[in-house]
Amino acid sequence: MKVLLIQPRQGAGVGFKSMSVIEPLGLEMVAGALEPEHEVRILDLFDKGNLIPVVKEFSPDACGISCSFTIDVYQTISIARAVKDTRKGVNIFVGGHHASLNPSDFLDPSIDFVVVGEGEATTAEALRCLEQGGDIAGVRGLVINKDGCQVFTGDRDGILDMDKLPKPARDLTHSYRNAYFLGFQKPTAALETARGCPYRCNFCSVWRFYKGRCRTKSAARVVEELSEVGEEYVLITDDNFLMNVERAEEVAMGLRNARIKKKITFQARSDTIVKHPDLIPLWKEAGLFKVFIGFEKASEDELQSVEKRNSVANNEKALDILNKHNIGVVASFIVDPQYDRNDFARLRQYIRDKRIYTPSFSVLTPLPGTELYARMKEKLTTANLELYDFMHAVLPTRLKLDDFYRELARLYISAYRRPEYILKSMGHLIKNLATGRISWKHLLRLLECGWSFITPSSYLNIQASRPS
Repeated sequence: MKVLLIQPRQGAGVGFKSMSVIEPLGLEMVAGALEPEHEVRILDLFDKGNLIPVVKEFSPDACGISCSFTIDVYQTISIARAVKDTRKGVNIFVGGHHASLNPSDFLDPSIDFVVVGEGEATTAEALRCLEQGGDIAGVRGLVINKDGCQVFTGDRDGILDMDKLPKPARDLTHSYRNAYFLGFQKPTAALETARGCPYRCNFCSVWRFYKGRCRTKSAARVVEELSEVGEEYVLITDDNFLMNVERAEEVAMGLRNARIKKKITFQARSDTIVKHPDLIPLWKEAGLFKVFIGFEKASEDELQSVEKRNSVANNEKALDILNKHNIGVVASFIVDPQYDRNDFARLRQYIRDKRIYTPSFSVLTPLPGTELYARMKEKLTTANLELYDFMHAVLPTRLKLDDFYRELARLYISAYRRPEYILKSMGHLIKNLATGRISWKHLLRLLECGWSFITPSSYLNIQASRPS
């Protein structure tokens, strides 16, 4: 079969997806499972005008669309309808985190089925069944749309030995590689080394998607995959890379022994860093460039409210350890819609006091499919899924909405208009521009996005333009 896999893309604007564009690793993994049995093409939809010409030229027998983010639901359905109108008889399916946790959002005549959970084996079996003229109702892990209803074919277990997973078909995104970036890290490749997380934060959809299971690739497999990545910058997409400390040590040693030189960013919990501080100098030598840490809150009471099972003290100790070794730290904080001006002021002061160089702020958002959503869904102020971008309030705010966004913008102004941040950033910019690492076009894009973060009207303008 000829299979077209499509990655939707949001336009520039307020939101974290404007500050980074990560390669469609999920689609590359599915493609790796489908080849060479099928002819596969990946369309990364940076230009929506490419959709119809590619469908007409390629004439796919099946088309898969990734919908991992809630804000992509409407776009995913729009793409499915356009493909179905253009290519009669094509089998269209949807997969990804949001699609798996909320398949009912895709009960649409243009969509034939939803792949629930990990997609490699399920997609391969479903397409093989279709090609042979069989009934996909016998394939576990699908939600089939039929006669205006949905039928679930049953749970499917994920693969236990992750070393047996196919490698991502990165060659299918060759023409897009330079478009993938993480802020000023450009181009950036993505690598998955594990699935799942043992923790149960109530705002997180990751552990729900993986049904609480945790599995890892071996250190040898991780080193092998990193050796095959062409980009200098690498983002490890695991929700909690240091979940297995012994494996993390083996990976670092393997990279050092193989003399693989990459600038690596990963996500980790602060308590693991505090318990195992020796990991950091080892990983510094192996190429660790930056760590994302979910600080979430600046007080113990608030931190417990999101069921983080961690402490503010651990966050601060981890920050000190990473700063000591000159590792960049992106500390993310959750802004509660019920914050008043004093709460915002305390958070600003905390970031100044702790000298947190690159904080990020997300508005508490009950993602459909999470425990938080089940608890808060009756309080939601909008059904518009495009506002579930972590930058807009979808729950009632204590302050007037324009005042809430004014305070949210002040968080960014306070953090990123500091003289020391500006001076250090200018140094990096001049160096990167001079060496050609980044272009003026890319710089202007990031500056435009950064301006939207510190401009209250940008939040309100988008909110007003999107119907509830």
